[in-house]
Amino acid sequence: MADTKYYELYRRGSLGGALTDTLDKLITDRRIEPQLAMKVLMHFDKAIADVLAEKVKARMSFKGHLDTYRFCDEVWTFIIKDINFKLDNTSTVHADKVKIVACNTKRPGEV
Repeated sequence: MADTKYYELYRRGSLGGALTDTLDKLITDRRIEPQLAMKVLMHFDKAIADVLAEKVKARMSFKGHLDTYRFCDEVWTFIIKDINFKLDNTSTVHADKVKIVACNTKRPGEV
């Protein structure tokens, strides 16, 4: 994990939030140093990215109305309204509004 940078997206999820809250409490209680907490978060970012890339094999398609999109710092963000997700060609899930954040998985220099 030397100089490779991973996205910090998953820190905002429930698992990442719980980890961040716990690390903050440990720092506040002076049980760990902030530098150790940052190392833990960097390992979390890498582990989540690796597991999702290697283990998730399900396919999904979706159809909806594109409301907003933007591209900033190599990250696409889409807001889609009235969206239907079709999972593995079987079940369908509907949502009124969804935010999709898409990042490039290629590292600089990779083809």
